Amino acid sequence: MRDISIELKKSFFTPSEQEVFAAGDMSVSLFRYDSGVEALRLKNKRGHLIVLPFMGQMVWEAVFDGVSLGMKSMFKQPRPATDILQTYGCFAYHSGLLRNGCPSPEDTHALHGEMPCAPMDRAHILCGEDQGGFYVALVSEWEYAMGFGNHYLATPRIVLRPNESLFDLEMKVQNLSGAPMDLMYISHVNFGLVKDGKILQAADFSPSDTCVRTSIPGHIQPTPVYQALIDELAKHPQRSEVLHDVAQYNPEQVFFIRHLKSDPNGLTHMMVRRPEQDAFYMSWAPKNMPKTIRWILCNSDQEVGAFALPGSCEPEGYLAEKAKGNVRSLAGGETAHFKVRLGYLDPTGADEVQKIITQLNAPSA
Repeated sequence: MRDISIELKKSFFTPSEQEVFAAGDMSVSLFRYDSGVEALRLKNKRGHLIVLPFMGQMVWEAVFDGVSLGMKSMFKQPRPATDILQTYGCFAYHSGLLRNGCPSPEDTHALHGEMPCAPMDRAHILCGEDQGGFYVALVSEWEYAMGFGNHYLATPRIVLRPNESLFDLEMKVQNLSGAPMDLMYISHVNFGLVKDGKILQAADFSPSDTCVRTSIPGHIQPTPVYQALIDELAKHPQRSEVLHDVAQYNPEQVFFIRHLKSDPNGLTHMMVRRPEQDAFYMSWAPKNMPKTIRWILCNSDQEVGAFALPGSCEPEGYLAEKAKGNVRSLAGGETAHFKVRLGYLDPTGADEVQKIITQLNAPSA
């Protein structure tokens, strides 16, 4: 079929939710939160996504087969914000792009860069067919321009297909300048914290493959108990494989997952199996997104089980990542493309992925 594109205007969004597109079991509806933030509901037979087309293209909510995938937070709805901490309750956001991570005292950038709450210039609904079959997508655009500085086009895209509980989250970045630019990207997906969930990854739970962050960022006030936990997890990261004692992750704990194995298509697979035997799932190409972070947090206001945050860098701020060689240079006119597949697996789907991960972890003959 021929692709259909529907341009979105902010005037289309009202407090009363209105359906603007339907095809088979899929539909798109628009509404505006009481806070004033525009939202789009992308729905199929299995569930729905709520996306903020003009605010960084955040995914505020993801629900499939009646299971909410996102973090617990104090934010009941998105709030107008320029800083991600002012509205930290979303399921997923695009972290970066010129700068990323937790700034050190010497860094000058905002937490996780300029992209999370970016005021997008344009957005449109796109539907059509490709090698994966019929799809409905939301595409947003933001042209970043700074006098005597960087100039790029960011194009995030989210894709859902009929009767699927997995979806694609993409980001394209084109350097519109003739000069090279720094690029730091992380797909920041905040899955909910699964008590007694088991993490399955195509890497060992050894100190070399599941590395604990031993540096402590400025927003954390360490205690002797917290420092002891870091020391223990650094020696025995296998303690984090099953999320039994989630209360210990207060303050947060961060891991760097290394040496991930890939399948013949170049993709790695990671998931958390819930006690119900279903799972939260992510897949991506480590060749394109070579760094993977795990962030676990449990306190009275927030619970996050972000078991995989893939990207081009780690989250320790620009200067630290530059020193580690993790800041990519994007040549003038060059485009970078990042993509993750993620969502919910029922028990049968989780069994199938577990077999794949088990095979990837099997010793070579």
